[in-house]
Amino acid sequence: MASSFKGVDFFNLDDLLSDEEKMIRDTVRSWVDDNVLPVIEEAYIERRFPRELVSGMAELGMLGANLPEEYGCAGLNNVAYGIIMQELERGDSGIRSFASVQGALVMYPIYTFGSEEQRRQWLPGLASGELIGCFGLTEPDYGSNPGGMITTARKSDDGWVLNGTKMWITNGSMADVAVIWAQTGEIGETKSIRGFVVPTDTPGFSARDQKGKLSLLASDTSELHLEDVVVPDSALLPESGGLKSPLMCLTQARYGIAWGAVGAAMACYDEALRYAGERVMFDGPIAGKQIQQVRLTEMVTGITQGQLMALRLGRMKDEGTMNPWQVSMAKRANVDMACEVAREARRLLGGNGILVEYASMRHMANLESVYTYEGTHDIHGLIVGQAVTGIAAY
Repeated sequence: MASSFKGVDFFNLDDLLSDEEKMIRDTVRSWVDDNVLPVIEEAYIERRFPRELVSGMAELGMLGANLPEEYGCAGLNNVAYGIIMQELERGDSGIRSFASVQGALVMYPIYTFGSEEQRRQWLPGLASGELIGCFGLTEPDYGSNPGGMITTARKSDDGWVLNGTKMWITNGSMADVAVIWAQTGEIGETKSIRGFVVPTDTPGFSARDQKGKLSLLASDTSELHLEDVVVPDSALLPESGGLKSPLMCLTQARYGIAWGAVGAAMACYDEALRYAGERVMFDGPIAGKQIQQVRLTEMVTGITQGQLMALRLGRMKDEGTMNPWQVSMAKRANVDMACEVAREARRLLGGNGILVEYASMRHMANLESVYTYEGTHDIHGLIVGQAVTGIAAY
């Protein structure tokens, strides 16, 4: 079935995409229209992640889409991966978050820092959706400063013993496996941050839902608790070491967010444009009123700028020339843009804008979380600031 969403392409960006990239976009776009949009309103109100969507994402190769085919993944380029994130977030930030965590924060570190045995053991099941993963880095007192983490991994005769608490963990309550980051080394020894692949049914491992959220309601967000969790030496990601390792994972996720935010903004703009053409006020559609035309102009301008930035970033990633501070700029700018587009769309919709049958307020609330997670807006400002000045301000 063809997608009813025709896209937002004010600068003819389709001309810059390959036929394969456009085919992937159209396929995922139709899947979102047919599978996500019919269920997301109810899932959001019920505060549940629609887990029934996972198999469809897996069948279309959306999980770890830019990882090699030999591990059951799609082996797509990074622009195609970004397009997938864009279309998933057009449905809902929680849906894109699931795929982003599964691919960029669980499968990527296993592929990049893991042994060949670990890749063969875990990646095919994660790609097929038979296994769900989560990423344990953030702690209750250490978010923007992950290097201060207090979760520990102590060497023992049987392998490693993990203790600590992780917070704001997407997929945590439903995960089969967790990539846990922990401080190693006893007092007087050289300390480092290492990654561990931990099955969630390991004794001492527990997860509980994060209560009280007002955003990302259709997403599984959890706290993880590790109390004397014993894992074998084979659980250690052998190539991980230092804070650089988890930050490399975050760079992958932030790249996807830069695209995803554009998708959320596109959904809000499309809704606002259609509503403005249908809503009659003072003897004519509000699309013919000056204030609404300016509002729509600001929206489509921001989206176009975000599309250009994301596409250029993706091409650089495929060329191997992308730098983390460029990802920070794109994540920061595009999420900020999407927040503004969602807010203005909600306002254009008037009183109807607060109803769940319209998407803009749902996106607006979700994007407030996206604004903060995977590096806050302000922290990304400091990362770019350091790149510009050569001086670290944190």
